[in-house]
Amino acid sequence: MASRQNRVGNPNGRLAGLVGGIGWAAAVVTCLFAWPAAAYRPFDGTDAGVADQGEVEIEFQPAGAFSAGPTKPLSEAVFNYGFADRWELVLQGTAQVLPEAAGPLSVSNGAFLKYVLVPGVLQGKQGPSVATEFGPLLPPAGGSGVGFSWTGIVSQRWEWGTIHLNTATNLTPDHHGELFFDAIIEGPNEWKVRPVFEFYSDSVINQQQTYSALAGAIWQVNDKLSFDAAFRHALVNGHAVNEIRAGLTFAFKVEKDATPAKPGVTFGNWGLSR
Repeated sequence: MASRQNRVGNPNGRLAGLVGGIGWAAAVVTCLFAWPAAAYRPFDGTDAGVADQGEVEIEFQPAGAFSAGPTKPLSEAVFNYGFADRWELVLQGTAQVLPEAAGPLSVSNGAFLKYVLVPGVLQGKQGPSVATEFGPLLPPAGGSGVGFSWTGIVSQRWEWGTIHLNTATNLTPDHHGELFFDAIIEGPNEWKVRPVFEFYSDSVINQQQTYSALAGAIWQVNDKLSFDAAFRHALVNGHAVNEIRAGLTFAFKVEKDATPAKPGVTFGNWGLSR
């Protein structure tokens, strides 16, 4: 899975016009062809998994609510594509322009590559999964400048649940250093609806300190489709910020499997991963 991941960086808007349009188009295609889907929301951090090769994942929040004073709507989208074994392309953004006091949000304008360094439990193997994600942070809506983000991710799963740990170092688009430390805790993976929690610290050096806590739930309809809802409370330089998130994630194949079709199969051999 992909995720929002080092979705830290500049606290203002992101690249959503293009990505949001892709999200809507993919959603329509998914409904028409009844493809199941899968993915990962509603966190600021991410997991040590990537989309399967030849698979697209869309993480889409059609509406949310953000309050750092006046309440504002918040929508965002993330496009993930598994272009090679253990590699994923991530394009993400949102069009909103929010006040500086808002702090970092889950989706920064950016284009990233994500790679699984050590396949583990998220890849159907034993032991922790280890991944890295890196790439440019693009300017926010109405802003300028280009930064860079690098994240290290470790994920481990037990019967009682899953933990994902993130450490990110960024150069923000306005050229400030940023450090991000994040822990995600999920309930048992077998549960259809599982509780989720996230805690993080984000420090823009000599500018801004954010502490955030999130609580919510993920409804895993099947291995290719999930819905999520969560509430986040944060302190940004001591000022309260509240946010409601609600969205969905789905995945579908865009490349035909190379495995020959079995005799009698009449619908082609389009595989659905995970």
